[in-house]
Amino acid sequence: MAVARRQLIGIAWPLAAVMLMAAHEARAAGGAYAVDTAEISEAGSCKIETWASWASNTDLVRVANPSCVVDIFRPVELSSQVFNARADGEWGTTVTPKAKTKIIPTEIGKFGFAISASATYDMMTRENTQVNINIPATLRFSNVVRLNVNAGWQWDRVIDRHYVTYGVGIDWRTPDNVWTWTGEIFGQAGADHPDVPAAVTRPRLQTGIRWRPIDVFSLDVIYGRNIYGENANWFTVAAIRRFPVPGGKGGE
Repeated sequence: MAVARRQLIGIAWPLAAVMLMAAHEARAAGGAYAVDTAEISEAGSCKIETWASWASNTDLVRVANPSCVVDIFRPVELSSQVFNARADGEWGTTVTPKAKTKIIPTEIGKFGFAISASATYDMMTRENTQVNINIPATLRFSNVVRLNVNAGWQWDRVIDRHYVTYGVGIDWRTPDNVWTWTGEIFGQAGADHPDVPAAVTRPRLQTGIRWRPIDVFSLDVIYGRNIYGENANWFTVAAIRRFPVPGGKGGE
């Protein structure tokens, strides 16, 4: 079993490297899963998330999202997502710095809370196009099942529209943490606008499986519907490489 895992990891690492190189340009915030948790890793730990998504309408997304947790009077996760996308044949690139901190720790049977803020910068137009504030809440039913609920605000500065954002997701992992199933529904609600397609305010969903053969590395395979508000089906492959503090765990 150990030999098989090492062989599979040997195949997986090149995939992660290719995804990271492909995602050196970008556009958005958050991980490959849209619904955030109230958890952050230990101060001093870092990780690199990369993913590529392909849509049934030929749209393409490539993302790299490095992050580290620093102690600024309290642990704060700082990240900068680089997002490169092709939509309707046009390419765009954005960078989204984000800060997140835990407010109330999670416990089995009790909600824990965090808060995050991010701003998106369009590398093509050199403009700040979006501002987001999100409050993730996580309820642990047990050591292997948790519910994540998100509520927030989004300001689309391009058309000067404000949205309420929401999300609900569930994670269910095996006791050894090697396999995790995730399902989520999320979206944004706001007044109709003539320049915004109706699909932008329709609910979006994703479901996927995570394989985590070792604590510091994982791969996700995800199916999504309407995940960027374009009414298409999406297929995503994501990889995470974690760099925990010495003696610590791999983190989220």
